[in-house]
Amino acid sequence: MTIRIDRIVTRGGDRGQTSLGNGERVPKDSARIEALGALDEANAIIGLLRGTLPTGRNATFIAWIQGLLFDIGGAVCMPASPPRPLPHAAEALQAMEQEVERLRADIPPLRSFILPGGTPAAAHAHLARTVVRRAERRLATLARQDDIGTDIPACMNRLSDYLFVLGRHLNDNGAADLTWAPASPPPGLN
Repeated sequence: MTIRIDRIVTRGGDRGQTSLGNGERVPKDSARIEALGALDEANAIIGLLRGTLPTGRNATFIAWIQGLLFDIGGAVCMPASPPRPLPHAAEALQAMEQEVERLRADIPPLRSFILPGGTPAAAHAHLARTVVRRAERRLATLARQDDIGTDIPACMNRLSDYLFVLGRHLNDNGAADLTWAPASPPPGLN
């Protein structure tokens, strides 16, 4: 597929509307555009995570995830009834599940809730997980208005699982995880 974008400034959105992939004009705050924006934000934070990873299997998988998110955005921006199936969705789900299990194999079971943080790469993975969850919620809102099929929500749910386990993996397989404890009085106050 060849993509060519000659113009960035089009002035087409100056009045609060934008075009979907099929040419339909919609308000910029419609549920579909909100979902697309959340997907874009998720892809951007995953790009930030990708920049913290050394080359290797995790970086390669994250690069693939970015392409998958673009494919999901492409499906969302082209409304259809019935919705077009997401290409290779079954393989995508299987790949994410396999990566979860591969990473999880060396991580001890949880004995507490995990706080986002630890190493910079793990903190980025946890942040990416929360942004993916927001995109998942925006897609759920859209799905109540328009049929988007089952592939996209399943992929987003699996992606947040993967990012959680990746965060633990990037925290020295859980050894550097920050664990939650019930709040006590703030330090330094008597």
